[in-house]
Amino acid sequence: MPRLVDLAGYRRFWAASTTSIFGTHITGLAVQILAVVTLHATATELGLLNAARWIPYLLFGLLAGVVVDRYRCKPMLVGADLGRAVLLCAIPALHVMGLLDLPTLALLVAVLGVASLFFDAADQAFLPRLVPTGLLTSANARLEQSDAVAQTAGPVLATALIKVLGAPLAVLVDAATYLISGLLLASIQVQEPIAPRAARRSLLAELREGMSWVYRHRMLAPMALSGHLWFLSHSLLTIVYVLYVLRAPATGGLGLSEIGLGVAYGCAGVGAVLGGTFANRCAQRFGAGRTMVTTRILMPLPWLLVPLTSPGRAALVVLAAGQALFWVLMGVEGPNELAYRQSVTPHRLQGRMNTTIRSVNRGAIVLGAPLGGLIADAATARRCGSASPGSPSRPRRSPPHRSATPSTRSRSPAQPDPP
Repeated sequence: MPRLVDLAGYRRFWAASTTSIFGTHITGLAVQILAVVTLHATATELGLLNAARWIPYLLFGLLAGVVVDRYRCKPMLVGADLGRAVLLCAIPALHVMGLLDLPTLALLVAVLGVASLFFDAADQAFLPRLVPTGLLTSANARLEQSDAVAQTAGPVLATALIKVLGAPLAVLVDAATYLISGLLLASIQVQEPIAPRAARRSLLAELREGMSWVYRHRMLAPMALSGHLWFLSHSLLTIVYVLYVLRAPATGGLGLSEIGLGVAYGCAGVGAVLGGTFANRCAQRFGAGRTMVTTRILMPLPWLLVPLTSPGRAALVVLAAGQALFWVLMGVEGPNELAYRQSVTPHRLQGRMNTTIRSVNRGAIVLGAPLGGLIADAATARRCGSASPGSPSRPRRSPPHRSATPSTRSRSPAQPDPP
């Protein structure tokens, strides 16, 4: 069995992934600060903007799986990276011209989601071409550790860039990372056999085959269904969490600054790195199945610290500890789940298996993120209404043409991206 460091293709694949994920975390914060501070988005509008990123997964996810299984993954990965670089350059360009508003930003985010959909589908199907089955857990763990490091340093770097350059220009950094990632992927030497045209069936038949493989499989089916529920709950929870953390105590929040939120998410990244270190050891000692079941049972417990937290100096410590513990569990569970899915699925079904699960997961985010925004807005309106009867339930929004710089009261929901 070769070592991961001996696999030149994997080394470049890992470097490309690490480079682009840093930029993604910068954009995740910059786009949402741009929406809230400059374009004056409400919590509901913010939830809809978050949902726009994942709508393509719901609409085109199954189709992307068929495309990936029919054609080579490498050209798709390179094309998606270069396309995302161009799309991100459009955000600051439109802002400078005064043409950027919330519907336009949501449209750009949705188109970016289409490119990301095809990239993600090809990405997970491409890895088993580069790595032997016995190294898949370790390979996925290294990738998720890179993601965790980006979660740790990304929010801090994003905050600094946004303060210096402003949110629109900070997006250009992500465009540069996608360009570098595309060039690295283009340099990978790999043989990718594709299915002959004569062996292809109708689109509907291939879609049905992919869904049947997932939802009739003895282990993949319960794994997929529990994952769908996880994504629905997590997307709802993170919207409410961010607004609760950043809003002032007078409006029912904890009153932490953007930097405080970044520190909490930075601890999440540290936890994910630590969890990824033990992912392979846990699989070898307890088995992948027991590891996944145990970590999923324990995942809700760190979130219980949030409602037990009160405004004050200790709030940041408690929130940071909760995020660290949650992402330790995620760091252990994620690589084992991905490796199991990839190892039990034939190469000809890798794309459809991944996109079937991932598209429904992202579809759950489309439902959960706006629902979280509605809950946050409703809770705020109810609190304001009870505190001062007769007063407006929501403060009047500033005119769209006025801009502002991020402050300690702006809502900037940068959040770690689950696998």
